[in-house]
Amino acid sequence: MAPPSSFLPIAKRRHSIAVVAASSAAALLSLFLLLLLLGPQRTLNSRLPVSSDLSVLPLPSPPPPKAAILARFPEANLPTYEVEVPVRRDLPSSPPPSPPPPRSEQPKAAAATESVGRREEKCDIYQGRWVRDEEERYPLYKPGSCPYVDEAFSCQENGRRDSEYLKWRWKPYGCDLPRFNGTDFLKRLRGKRLMFIGDSMNRNQFESMLCLLWEALPDKSRMYETRGYKITKGRGYFIFKFADYDCTIEFVRSHFLVKEGVRINRLGNSNPTLMIDRIDKTANRWRKADILVFNTGHWWTHGKTARGKNYFQEGGVLYPQFDATEAYRKAINTWGAWIDKNVKPTKRLIIYRGYSASHFRGGDWDSGGTCNGEKDPIKTGAFLDSYPVKMKIVEEVISRMRVPVVLLNVTKLTNYRKDGHPSVYSKKRTEGEKMSKRRQDCSHWCLPGIPDAWNELIYATILQK
Repeated sequence: MAPPSSFLPIAKRRHSIAVVAASSAAALLSLFLLLLLLGPQRTLNSRLPVSSDLSVLPLPSPPPPKAAILARFPEANLPTYEVEVPVRRDLPSSPPPSPPPPRSEQPKAAAATESVGRREEKCDIYQGRWVRDEEERYPLYKPGSCPYVDEAFSCQENGRRDSEYLKWRWKPYGCDLPRFNGTDFLKRLRGKRLMFIGDSMNRNQFESMLCLLWEALPDKSRMYETRGYKITKGRGYFIFKFADYDCTIEFVRSHFLVKEGVRINRLGNSNPTLMIDRIDKTANRWRKADILVFNTGHWWTHGKTARGKNYFQEGGVLYPQFDATEAYRKAINTWGAWIDKNVKPTKRLIIYRGYSASHFRGGDWDSGGTCNGEKDPIKTGAFLDSYPVKMKIVEEVISRMRVPVVLLNVTKLTNYRKDGHPSVYSKKRTEGEKMSKRRQDCSHWCLPGIPDAWNELIYATILQK
């Protein structure tokens, strides 16, 4: 049966009232939630007004400590809502950019190789320090084992008892110096001539080289002086043959690299002169070598040379007085001009070995200077940074030359080593003979010793070439 028509309006009215009530409840709930969300946010984002006396107004009441507030409206007969109102936190940072795609391994390896190459190029093998040999790999040959050491350099054989001066090696700051390998050196020298040209300091280095190579030979009889000469101070030319490698190590004495001469004075006496514009008479021998190692220096400090009186000659002019430093400059220019004119740089290696330091105390070589008793290198002090004017002249001349010249700059390396000289041990004494301390050698070096490091520098130079 259909409901009476009188009930329909009442039902419609009730339905409308329920809809309106529900809508109002929903609106109130939305407004309440909006106030809850915006109220704390606005409070936290508001600035604090600062007064002129730097006091601040009191902060508003903090928001409830709860992390979530539950709002329920059972009266409206609606489902329960859980709304999380977060306590304000800093906004998360934007996501980091994606990493670039990985590069291939080959470019990395190439870059690493280039880096190593640059580091090696920048490594100055002449700037460094002496370090103790903890691995017992030095000296490179035993004292007394080499038959080619001049008596004047054979310190242990002449009675020197301390041996700590033998247990150091030269360590450049940026790299390691390759230890001398005699067999490899001879292989690289096969069919060639290595010639040392200069004064007794170069003979010191020449004898060191002979000993380093002698040590490497399994059959010592395959090394010999071609004319049977023994090492002596008096002889100025030696040729040592290495038969298995068809190569030679030679020494040519030339104190100044320019020509020594004599003049006859008014009384008929002969006086020495130095022709600073003419190359030394031994230069014809220089032409035949493949690797040439030059030096000059110490003789320029000796008596008549240092005084410069009626000694230096240029052209046909004998100077009554001439400055020794300027004469040295002219002589090195004469040497440089000869190299540029007579050497083909593609076929030869030219090395100039720099000035080697002396360590005299209380005088010079001819005025009572001493160095005996020194057992350790110099560690600090102004002397380590001293650099002779002669070396600056050599650098200037080499920089202007057409032919490339390797400057074996051993000056600083030798500045440290006041302990490495023969001092009073430059000659053997007979039994019962007292040691004289009046004349000491504080210029040359004991062998084994510091010149071995110079030859390691030559070895490193040849490896680089």
